[in-house]
Amino acid sequence: MSMNILVTGASGGMGFSTCQQLVASGYTVYGLDRQEPDRSFSFRFLRADITDSTQLTAAFKRIKEEAGSLTAILHFTGVYDLNSLVEIPEDEFVRIFDINLFGVYRINRLFLPLLEPMGRIIITTSELAPLDPLPFTGMYGTTKTALESYAYALRMELQLLGYSVSVIRPGAVQTGLLGVSTDRLDSFCEKTELYSCNASRFRCIVDRVESHAVLPQAIASLALRVLQAKHPRFVYNINRNPLLRLLNILPHSWQTGIIRRILH
Repeated sequence: MSMNILVTGASGGMGFSTCQQLVASGYTVYGLDRQEPDRSFSFRFLRADITDSTQLTAAFKRIKEEAGSLTAILHFTGVYDLNSLVEIPEDEFVRIFDINLFGVYRINRLFLPLLEPMGRIIITTSELAPLDPLPFTGMYGTTKTALESYAYALRMELQLLGYSVSVIRPGAVQTGLLGVSTDRLDSFCEKTELYSCNASRFRCIVDRVESHAVLPQAIASLALRVLQAKHPRFVYNINRNPLLRLLNILPHSWQTGIIRRILH
């Protein structure tokens, strides 16, 4: 069996750290992203946009020619957005689904023929995936919930072919997405015409959630552990926020009442 791994989102914090750690552990890593990392790296970089089938096909051909097969596919590509569901432009709403959900589908469908017997697929979702969505994170949470449902269905199907599918469900991680969330919140507060007061109060919730972020190396270590587990589980949680989990176990009427009281 080879030691070839495909990692998407290789230029981002979690993907980059995972690529580097896998290389240090003896794997040959093909890191795929639309932009080359802005720092030195030790893996084989593939420039491709996961929304562009032509670019993905070129990446597939290169891996097939150079490696011949893959031990595993690890998904870290993802984008974050924060907006209200009645104000977000349609193209932005479609784009986040195209990347967070359809991009994973494209990669798996295209690269599955290269996956070796007993090969593994690891998909990064979010701590928000199993939770009821909070206001203004609805489109992001919805994509991650849909992605986790897709991953479970994929696990049920691919087990019949001898493959394993797992998800990593992280809470806040110290990556560029934290800065993006702050920028998106600032933009939303400035542009919203319906939730100006509510949005500014929402910042307190975001800041509290993101204040307990873990380093991306922690995600990389977990990914390596999942990759090497004899019998990998479906879900691996890391750094999930206890307040969000507590809120989620309350009746829906309580949840909406608490959020309304905080943000109104």
